[in-house]
Amino acid sequence: MTRFSTLCILLLCCLTPVWAQSNEPTTLTLERIFQSPELSGSSLRQVKLSPAGDRVTFIQGREDDRSLMDLWEYDIEDGTSRILVKADDVMPDEGELSAEEQARRERARIADLRGIVDYQWSSDGRFLIFPLGGNIFILDLAQTPSTVQQITNSEAFDTDPQISPDGEFVAFVRNQNLWVAQIATQLAKPLTVDGGGVIKNGMAEFIAQEEMGRDTGFWWSPNSDAIAFLRVDESPIAVTQRYEVNADQIEMVEQRYPYAGTDNVTYQLGIVNVDWNSVDPETTWIDLGSETDIYIPRVNWFPDGQRLSYQHQTRDQQTLRLISYDLDTENQTTLITEISPTWINLHDDLFFLSDGSGLIWSSERTGYNHLYLYEFATQQLRPLTQGPWAVDSLVGVDEELGLVYFTAAYPDPTEKQLLRTSVVTQSPEVVTQISKRQGWHDIVMDRQAKVYVDRYSNVNQPPQLSLHRVDGERLAWLVANQIDEAHPYWPYRDQHRGGEFGVLIGPDAQQLHYRLITPPDFDPESKYPVFVHVYGGPTSRLATNQWSRRALIDQYMAQRGYLVFTLDNRGIVRQGKDFQDAAYQRLGQIEMMDQMVGIDWLRSQRFVDPDRIGIFGWSYGGYMALMAVSQYPGEFAAAVAVAPVTDWRLYDTHYTERYMGMPDTDTVVYDQGNVLTYAHQISDPLLLIHGMADDNVLFTHSTMLMQLLQDQAIDFELMTYPGEKHAISGTGQRLHVYRTLTSFFDRYLKPDSSGPQP
Repeated sequence: MTRFSTLCILLLCCLTPVWAQSNEPTTLTLERIFQSPELSGSSLRQVKLSPAGDRVTFIQGREDDRSLMDLWEYDIEDGTSRILVKADDVMPDEGELSAEEQARRERARIADLRGIVDYQWSSDGRFLIFPLGGNIFILDLAQTPSTVQQITNSEAFDTDPQISPDGEFVAFVRNQNLWVAQIATQLAKPLTVDGGGVIKNGMAEFIAQEEMGRDTGFWWSPNSDAIAFLRVDESPIAVTQRYEVNADQIEMVEQRYPYAGTDNVTYQLGIVNVDWNSVDPETTWIDLGSETDIYIPRVNWFPDGQRLSYQHQTRDQQTLRLISYDLDTENQTTLITEISPTWINLHDDLFFLSDGSGLIWSSERTGYNHLYLYEFATQQLRPLTQGPWAVDSLVGVDEELGLVYFTAAYPDPTEKQLLRTSVVTQSPEVVTQISKRQGWHDIVMDRQAKVYVDRYSNVNQPPQLSLHRVDGERLAWLVANQIDEAHPYWPYRDQHRGGEFGVLIGPDAQQLHYRLITPPDFDPESKYPVFVHVYGGPTSRLATNQWSRRALIDQYMAQRGYLVFTLDNRGIVRQGKDFQDAAYQRLGQIEMMDQMVGIDWLRSQRFVDPDRIGIFGWSYGGYMALMAVSQYPGEFAAAVAVAPVTDWRLYDTHYTERYMGMPDTDTVVYDQGNVLTYAHQISDPLLLIHGMADDNVLFTHSTMLMQLLQDQAIDFELMTYPGEKHAISGTGQRLHVYRTLTSFFDRYLKPDSSGPQP
C-alpha cells in the first residue's frame, strides 16, 4: 500500500480543517504549544496489539482537551477505527485521586492526564480492563454491542487491576492489601489482610516506581491459580517531615523518603493460592537469603507455572542474580549472575522459551548491551547479537521460526531501529535491519511475533503509527500524521528547522553526539545567542533523531533567534558501558568536561556570539545547569535550573548509590558532586525554579542553595510553584515556567531585542 493511497485512512488524525483555515501566525508561541489540539497531531499512548493480533488499541487525548484520555481501537481487517470507551460516559466525575494514586501517576509522569490512563487485555482477548475514579471496569468485547461492566464499587481507591490469564478474576490493590474479584459475580475478597501503615502488599514501593522501572508488586501465574507478590515493610526508613506549600495552606507531609546511605524497605516474596472458595488463602514465602539489604527489581513466572523467577540485586548494585524457584520442591537455582565494578543497568529483556530449553536475556558483559540465549542444559550464555552498538530492548520472539526481534541504538545512538536475529545464529555480529527510515522506531509486537506497530518519528516528522508485517512491509497507516493543511502544525511548517547532527571528540577520544538548530532566517555571517538545552544524566539522551514536546520548545527558541544546542556527554546510556562508566563516582564533573567541549566548539563557530551563551536544564539537567555556572564561572551569560538536585545526599538510595557509592564511605565523591561545594563561585545570572510540593527532587535542594547564595550575598532570581510536583504539570504552570525562562534569557542574551515577547 503506497504512502499516498493510505492517506485516505488517516484514522485518528482526521482533524477538521476549520482551525487550519484560521489566521494563526507562522511563528510558534508558547501559548499554542500548550493548547489543544496537540501540535504534534494525535497523541496516542499505551499502544497495544490484541492477543489475536487482529486489532490495535490505545488511549488518546481529545481534540478539545488533550489531557482527557479515551480508549480507542483500530480493526486491522476492515481498516476502521472507533472509540471504545469515552471516559466521562463511564464516570462523568472521577472525583479526587487518592494520595497513593497521585504519587503513582507522578512517578509514571502522567500526573497531567485524566480519564482512562491505563488498561489491559485479557489473555483470550475478550476483555479490556481499566481503572477509573478508584473503581475497576471491564469492556466485554464478546457482547454485541460491547458493554462496560463495573467490577468494584468501594469507598476505597482500587489500583493496579490485573486480569487473570483465564479471564475469570481481577486482582488489584485496595488499602495496601492484595484483593481478587470474580468477574462473573463482581464479588471481591482480600488475599492479604495485614496491609496498612508501613506494610504494603502487592504494591511497588517508591524506589521501584521511580528508579527501577517496576510499577507493580504482584504477578499472576500462567494457570491463574496463584499470585506472586511482594510484601514491603517501610518501617526501616525514617520518617521525614517535609512541607508541601500550596496556594492556600502549608501541609506537613510525613514521608518515608530513602535518602542516599539510609535504610531501605525490606522485602518478603510470597505466592498466594487463588482459591475462590477458600476462606483463608494460603501463602508460601520464598527464602530470600540472610541479607535483607537488597533490591527485588523483577519477578517473572516460567511458562509452566511451576517455577517463579526473581532478580536479586545487591545494595551496591554491582551484582545481579536471576534466580529460579521451584514451587513443588522449594529449591532455588541461580541461573545467571551479572557482576560489574561500577553498576548493573536493569532491563526487561527476559523471555522463557515455551519448550523449556532456555531463556533469552540481555547483558552488558562485553561492553555493549546485547542479547544472549541461556540454555538450561549447558548453563551457558550464547550471544545472539554482537557489535559496537547497544540493544535497547527485546520486542518479540517467533518461536516457530526461531527469530528474535529487538530495537537498538543502530547504526548510532541518535537513532532507534528494529532488527532481527536468530536463536540458532553462529554469527551474532550479523543482524538484519527491519525498519528502514532514519529516525526513532518504538515497536510493539504481537504475541506470536507476526505483526508489529511502529510508532515512528524524526526531527521533521511528528509521531506516526503504522502496522507492519515482521518483514517490515507496511499493512496500514494507523496515524499517518502527515503535516498537510489539516494538521495542527501546518501553519508553522515553513519556520520549522530539523537541525544538524554532528560528532565532537571528547577528552578521552569518545564520540560526543550533538544537535544544532539554527533560526529560520539563519545567516552564517551574523552572530547569534545560544540556548544550550542540557540533560546529561545517565538515563536519557537529548541529541536524538525524534520528535517530542521538548523539541517544540527548542523550535520556539530557534524561532526567537537563538541557536539551540544539545550535546550528550559521557555517562549516558546507549553508547556502551565504558561511555557510561566514565561518570561513576564523578557525577557533575565528567559530564561538564564534555559539555565544555561543546561550548568551546560553539565559540569557534563564526556565527556564534561567544558572550551570549545560556544554559537550561530540568531535573538532572537543572543540576547540570548549576554545575555549569558554579564550576565554570564567567563562561555562561545566563543559566536556568528547574527542579535541580543540589546535594546528592538528599536524593534517593537506588539512583544515587548506583553512581556515587555510599555517602558515609565515599564522602569526597559526594562533596565533589555537590553543587553547594562550588556555589560560592556563581557569578553569572541565574534563575532557579522549583515546585514547592516536589516529592522526588525535594524542594529542600533549592532552599539549601538559596540560603547559601544569600549567605554569600550572591544575586539570583527565583520562581516557585505552590502545590506543584517535580514535573510542574499544571497547564498554566508549565506555560508559566517557559514564559519565565524565555523572558530571563531574552534579558541577558538579547538585551537589545525588539522581537516578539514570550
